[in-house]
Amino acid sequence: MNVLKRCAFGITIISLSTLSVQCKSDKKMDVTTTQNVKDSVTIVKSEYGTTPKGEKIDSYKLKNQNGMEVDIITFGGIITDLKVPNKEGVSENVVIGFSSLEQYMKPNPYFGALIGRFGNRIAKGKFSLDGKEYKLAINNAPNALHGGPEGFHRVVWKAEEAKSGQSAVLKLSYLSKDMEEGYPGNLQVFVTYTLTNNNELEVLYEAETDKKTVVNLTQHSYFNLSGDFSKTILDHEITLDADKLVPVDPTLIPTGELQDVANTPFDFRKPKLIGKDIAVQNEQIKRGGGYDHCWVLNNPEKGKTVIAKAYHQASGRVLEVTTDEPGIQLYSGNFLDGTLPMRNGGTYAHRTGFCLETQHYPDSPNQKNFPTTVLNPGENYKTKTTFKFSVKK
Repeated sequence: MNVLKRCAFGITIISLSTLSVQCKSDKKMDVTTTQNVKDSVTIVKSEYGTTPKGEKIDSYKLKNQNGMEVDIITFGGIITDLKVPNKEGVSENVVIGFSSLEQYMKPNPYFGALIGRFGNRIAKGKFSLDGKEYKLAINNAPNALHGGPEGFHRVVWKAEEAKSGQSAVLKLSYLSKDMEEGYPGNLQVFVTYTLTNNNELEVLYEAETDKKTVVNLTQHSYFNLSGDFSKTILDHEITLDADKLVPVDPTLIPTGELQDVANTPFDFRKPKLIGKDIAVQNEQIKRGGGYDHCWVLNNPEKGKTVIAKAYHQASGRVLEVTTDEPGIQLYSGNFLDGTLPMRNGGTYAHRTGFCLETQHYPDSPNQKNFPTTVLNPGENYKTKTTFKFSVKK
């Protein structure tokens, strides 16, 4: 965790013009755009739906001058769509998602969502701070997972949009109250999505607390760079700048050791297809049902070095990830089982999406030798991950 002094959120707002248009669904949309066509980025706000509690959910479409689009809703801070060009210049959606708020509100494997307060698993749903034990909901028996059943992926975030000449910015905020889902402290959280004209999607996480607590935020989008979700991701080539793995026990809780990846199916230091070793006889592969593990990033220049890369040869799409986090969870969609509906018919089958979740190691509050996830009053939790898209012809 990086503990830094707070830097004020500031963006120079340039002259904007606003107009109203009618979309096919007859919902009113506010379109804000810049006057400078060369540097144009747009943010389109529209109504997405209403929760059973009567909470209005909005959707924001961020679009850059290259035609890259990112759609984010205020429910769960979910990325519902992410369109990027292939090597032929055709833009297609490359993240798993649903077509309605109703579907997102049903149980699902965190499609596109913000995760908090604690991404990944906490053993037996409990941890201690200063001798006091805190108990969490057991939602991934026998452990707690991704902040609990009503974690950040299911709350309504406040949204504030802004732009500079080269970037479209959406800043989300949420106040997680003391003992929400069992976590101590009133935690004020900000997550800022920034889409640049370099086809980068930056995700900046910030948080402050009034009581000692633990924090481990991440983003849970499922990628399929082919743009065709009827196909698996086994033909995607992955590179991870990581010499070590965080091995897990049968309940997917870290053993406390750090294991060298050399001569194991977990060695992605050189580009390798996800499908190459995913079915080999290996105890860790068996426990995860494939890849569902945290790698220890080498990351010598935190936030600057590309620590993960995905490449899909047929489409030519490339995804590069930079982060200042110490770990990354590669999840190969092992629990997708054909029961959840795709947007345009059909269902999401086994391994039709993969995740690259930048984070601290699982169960860190209970592992003394892992980098700390403790946040104290007066400190600022601040970490950034960037997803950059390009094509290789």
